Order: sequence, then structure tokens, then C-alpha cells
Amino acid sequence: MQKKPYSKDFKVGVLGGGQLGRMLISPAIDLDIKLSILDPDPDAPCSRLAHEFVCGAFNDADTVAAFGENCDVVTVEIEHVSIEGLRRLEAKGVKVYPQPEVLETVQDKGLQKLFYEKHDLPTAPFRLIGSATELEQHTDFLPFVQKLRKGGYDGRGVQVIRTEADFAKAFNAPSVLEKFVDFEKELAIIAARNEHGEVKTFPVVELEFNPEANLVEFLFSPALIAPDTIAKVEALATRLLEAFGLIGIMAIELFLTHDGDVLINEAAPRTHNSGHHTIEGNSVSQFAQHLRAITGLPLGDTSLRSIAAMVNLLGSEGHSGPVLYEGLEEALSIPDVYVHLYGKAITKPFRKMGHVTALATTHHEVRDKVQRIKELIIVKS
Repeated sequence: MQKKPYSKDFKVGVLGGGQLGRMLISPAIDLDIKLSILDPDPDAPCSRLAHEFVCGAFNDADTVAAFGENCDVVTVEIEHVSIEGLRRLEAKGVKVYPQPEVLETVQDKGLQKLFYEKHDLPTAPFRLIGSATELEQHTDFLPFVQKLRKGGYDGRGVQVIRTEADFAKAFNAPSVLEKFVDFEKELAIIAARNEHGEVKTFPVVELEFNPEANLVEFLFSPALIAPDTIAKVEALATRLLEAFGLIGIMAIELFLTHDGDVLINEAAPRTHNSGHHTIEGNSVSQFAQHLRAITGLPLGDTSLRSIAAMVNLLGSEGHSGPVLYEGLEEALSIPDVYVHLYGKAITKPFRKMGHVTALATTHHEVRDKVQRIKELIIVKS
């Protein structure tokens, strides 16, 4: 008889002990699910909070295989994990969600783009190169965005190449060249699919990026877009999850063009920065939904509880070292403001150190709140 997720000693193994794993702990406690977390950093944000914490490399096959063999389900909070280790666990009968083949595709931005092309999922035109010496063959494709095929995250491994003069700063590694998209808005949607094939999507959100760090600074929920665009994004998310056969949660970042087209930018088969607001703003959070999906439970109601916005707390430029927060008390005095600090002892420029979610009755009010919070809270050393 299959063990139920809320039965005694049901254990979920998580590869990665950062802030995403940390935010998974609370809904796991609610369902009495034991989380065992693997991370190479002994001081990772999850290290003092998880039911069990193992210090080890999640990209080492032997370590992953040994870590997960006593778990009922193994999942991830980061893509850069050992596929071989996860396949060994599957062979032993351990459930691995998201599935190794999904992670293998997503780890490589080139394979991601080829997957979208194969399944007729709309995405920006692209080309693949092996090194910077090949850029001269693609001058007809300018301007484009160069993305490292492997290893990039949080804006790293991405740069805009507008003219041939920019070739000097290009990455000399296997990359995707993605045609520059003149978009109207950047959108995101979180969707989940469980073992029974049930799919639910969260309301579409709008993202605003920090121009220097190329990572999300503000998020607004719901996105102010036309109803037919919402329907288009939701249908596209469902198609993508079903094409992957994914079990778990997936974050999908998209471009809305001036012509009203929706193009997939990138997808991540895990909880994501574009869903943090769901903890306070929706009937179920992305973290609880992920646990429901990977343990075979019914998916939760994703409807909005409130208009919401989120601001990432990023390490200030010129500050590296033990973290100090200025302005927290004043920010916490604002009604319907929720601060989440990730427990990282060391700050670095543009490092994600926490986030703040604000709720309000109008988009105008919530935008004012998060702009004020950004000015109030300073992350420094």
C-alpha cells in the first residue's frame, strides 16, 4: 500500500537549501511532511530549520543517490543538480519530481529552445553557437541576446549584443542567440500539475527588472492585461506542462509583444521568485501547491485574495560582508506589508537577501507601497 504524504515518517528530499527550500518548510509542517534537505553550504538558509539537513553537493551523482534513497519523493529548488543521481533514484523506485528528463532539458537553454520549437510553443527566433568565434557568422541576426546554455541564473550568463562592437564582451562558450524582442511587458505565470494530470494556473503577473542586475526587482499581481491575453497565457502554460509531462510546479516567464503575441522566454520546473507573493496574496501559495503536486494531493485553489506586489531585497552595490538591514522597522509599520528575510549571513551586490510583499485594494496603492519599501529598506554590510 502506497504511503500517504501525511502518514508517519513520510519524507520529501529537497536538492538545494536556499530561500526556496526555506519557504517550502512552513507548508510542509502544516501537512506533517518531513523535509530532508541537501546543500553544499553548511550555513544555507535551510540548515537550521529543516527536519533534516545534509551538507553535500547536489550536483554529485553519488551524493544525490545516497541522499535520496530513504526518501519517498525527491524534488529540487535549483535546476543545477545531478541528473545521473536522480536517474539512479528512479531506478530504485524513488519518485523524482520534476522528472530527470525535464530537468535535463531545462538545465540547457539550447535544449529548452529546441523543445519549444519541437512542440510548436511560441518563442523568440534563436540560433545556437559553440563559441564566440562563431558570432561573425550571425551579423544578420543582430540585435540579439546571448545566453549561456548552461550555468546561468539570476541574470548571470545573459547579455544583450546590439552591434558587432559588442562581440568583444561576448561569452566564449556554448550559447543561445535569441532575437531581441521589443516587448510591451514581461509576464510570468506559475502552473502546477499532479500525478493525476490535474493542472492549475495562478493568475498572470507582471515583472519589472533591475536594469543593472537583469533580475526581477518588482512584481505586480494580477498583471494589467486584456482578458484574451490572460486566456492565451493560461492555455500556453497548460500546453507546456503537458508537453513536458511535468509533475510539480513550473514558472514560465514570457514576453507580451506590441502586436499582442505571447512568447515563452524561459521556464523553471520549481518554485520561483515570480511566485513569492502567493504566500500572502493567493488562497494557496506556490510552495504548498508544489508539495501537493509532488505528493499526489489535490491541487489547491489559486485564486487571488488581494491585489499584491513584491519587491526583492537586493544587496547594495559596494557592500560585501556580514549583512545589515536598514529601515526594517519603518517598513513593518506599514499595514499589509510582509517581510521575508532569507537568513543569508553575507550580502553581496545584487544578491537576493529577502523579499517584501505588500497587499492593497488598488494597483496604484500597491505600487506606491513597494516603491516606498524599496526606498526604506537598505541591505548593506
